[in-house]
Order: sequence, then C-alpha cells, then structure tokens
Amino acid sequence: MKMPPVYPLFESASHIEIGNCIVNQHITRVSIDIVPDAGLVYEHASELLYEQKNNENSYKAYRSELTTFFHWCFDVVGQTPASLTRREIARYIDYCQHPPEELIGYFNVAQFKLDKASGERVPNHAWRPFVGKKRLGKEQPYVLSDNALKTKIAILSSFYSYLMSEDYCERNPAQAWMNHSRFSSKKKYQVNIEEGNMLAFTELQWSYVISSVEQLAVEEPELHQRSLFLIKLIYFCYLRISEVGARAGYSPVMGQFKQDKQTGIWSFFIPLSKGGKRRSVAIPKALLEGLVEYRRHLKLPDYPAQGDNHPLFIRHRAAGRGREVGALNANLGIRQIREEVEKIIGYAAERAERDGFSEDAEQMRGLTAHNIRHTGITHDININGRPLSHVQADAGHESIDTTSQYLHTSQIERHQSAQNKVLDHLQGID
Repeated sequence: MKMPPVYPLFESASHIEIGNCIVNQHITRVSIDIVPDAGLVYEHASELLYEQKNNENSYKAYRSELTTFFHWCFDVVGQTPASLTRREIARYIDYCQHPPEELIGYFNVAQFKLDKASGERVPNHAWRPFVGKKRLGKEQPYVLSDNALKTKIAILSSFYSYLMSEDYCERNPAQAWMNHSRFSSKKKYQVNIEEGNMLAFTELQWSYVISSVEQLAVEEPELHQRSLFLIKLIYFCYLRISEVGARAGYSPVMGQFKQDKQTGIWSFFIPLSKGGKRRSVAIPKALLEGLVEYRRHLKLPDYPAQGDNHPLFIRHRAAGRGREVGALNANLGIRQIREEVEKIIGYAAERAERDGFSEDAEQMRGLTAHNIRHTGITHDININGRPLSHVQADAGHESIDTTSQYLHTSQIERHQSAQNKVLDHLQGID
C-alpha cells in the first residue's frame, strides 16, 4: 500500500471517535521509538477535536494544524509538545514558512480514502500537509500569509491551553511566542487559559458533591458504587482523567494498588503519565477503606493481589463503538469517565440550588472531573497541611512553583493577619 510522505493523523469528524487502525499503529511506533508520550498527547488532541466536531470549519482548521504540528514534533525534531519552549515554536514556524518541496501539494484531496480491497479507510497517498497555489497552471513559491500564521498560532495556543487544563504541561509556548511577536498587540488572536480550569470546589460545593454521590451509591449501588470510588480516587490521589481512563496503550487495573512489604503502606502506581513519567501516589486510610468497599461490591477479595488485572472501572454495558466495541469486561474510556463524573456534579448542583445556593450551583455546573484533582491538591495544602514537596511528588508536578499556585489566601485572611504586625519583635520583652 502506497503511503503519503507524512501520515494524516486525524479522521474526519464523522470518524474521529472510531479512529483509524493504520494511524494507531503509526502512533504506537512513534511512542516506542521516538516520543514516549506520543499516544497520550494524541489522545488529548483527539479529545479536543471531538469537542469541535459540530463546527465543520473549526474542526477542519484544528485538524489541519494539529496534524502539521505533530508531524514536526514526532517526525522532524523528535520531541514531545510538553517540552517545547518559545524558541522551538519559532523553529516550527520557520519550518511552516519553508516546508520541504515534497510535502507541498497543489490541489486539495481527502486525507483518507476507502480501500476497496480491505474495505478499510486508509491514508490517501496523494495528500500533503501543505497546499500551495498555481497561477495559469504554473506552481507558485509557497507562501504562508500573516493571517494564516496568526490562525496557526491561535490554534496552537488553544491546544496548549487545553493541555494545561488537563495538567499535561505547565506552559503555553505558542502564546509566549505570540506575546513576543509583531502580532502581540492583536489581542483577538491571543488565547488565554480559562480561569475555571484551575478552580477548586469550595468546601460547601465539595460537601454537596460528596453527599450526593454517597446518597446515589446507597440508592443505586449497581450504578453508583463505581461513581463513588472514582471520585474518591481522583480526589485523594490528585489523578488526571487520563490516568484512570482507558486509552491507547493504557487500561488501568486493580493491580496498580500496591502495598509496601516493609511499611505496609498502600499506594497507587501510575505507569505512564504526562511526559512519559511514572509515579506512585500514597493513599490515605479513607481511600483504602473505599477500595475495600468497592471491591466487596464487585465480589472481589478485600485487597488486590500482585498482578490483579481486573479492570479498575468496569463498564455497565458493552462498548458500542471505539477500540473495545462489544466488550463488557473492559475499562471505561476517558470520555465515559468525564461524563459520569459531570453527571454527579450536575446532580449535586441541583441539590445545592434547591437549598438556596444558586450562585454555588451555577459555578459547579462549569466545573469538571479535572477540578476534583485541583480540589484534592488545594485541600491537602491549605486544610490538611501536607508539605508542598509531598504534594508535588504525588501530583506529578515538574516544578514546586506549580504546586505553590495552590496556596490560597483570601483577602480577608490577608487583612486579618496584617493587624498584629509589629516593628520591633523584641519590644516589651524583659
């Protein structure tokens, strides 16, 4: 089968959730040989594209830009997007302004086509990531206009904002490049991180979430014992959705709960996370009790043994599409987990609103499963008093500066703490 010089990576909007087996194999090879977290960042990009699928123009623009950007990251420089700085973005832009001749096409073709022999959709060998122009039948030198460049950077900045909201990376190099470029005054092209991505639930809001899911677990255990343990695990271990949901190359199992033979302390092991890193997160007694309760509900022994491959969050119904179509004894995917948690949050918001907390309820409806991670970190630092270095290790933050952002002090607290300041601390001491 003849392939194009660069793989198209993302299917059309109608096929994005199903994916493409040839592309999946290609991403797997990249993950093994070049960029360890290629599969994870690809999954994130697919999630972002899925959110754009009902807007045809937006979907096509994001699809085109992310394909070209991943080609440069994986094939040209062999780097994960998480490691890029403003300098690398400048190099990428230079590449896009002067792409190799063999990657320039002069007519639009579909990225994928149906192979009649296999009945499968395959990459179109005539497709190219860059499209040039012809004049009077003659090919013109490739030019990237200012408008096209600004759109390219705006999409990349939006993508990085999404990755930051998922805690995949800690900076937005595309926005940094834009801020230092000749376009910096064009505010409409600057994409900022949504403040809601870093919000934690207030103590009142969190009490409604917990009481709601505990109530549902009693009333409908077959549906919501899973929900209860899911929320506890994300909260206590500060987990990202990609660390508890099935995705390409990863399907969490009970055996990731491990007990240290010397200390007897339990932890949750994450074999592959942001940047290809692995880590173990210490778990408190409250979560261990929740694990026992959840396993009893599943009719499993109280504690997982080494090599326990039972899926962590098993499906209630067989998968209707995607990689595990027809499978019942399989883990929930990232999207299913996100939707399940958001239903719980929505139910909690309804209860809060009925009790007269309308503003809290409105804010809660804008929060997601990822905000539960932020809540766990915030509570441990500001309420439980855990050392920043311990929280940093469990959260998987690259820098202590990132963890320090969770130190919250209200204006009232700041004003009150300033009331008793003195100039001479030794004054009045005999």
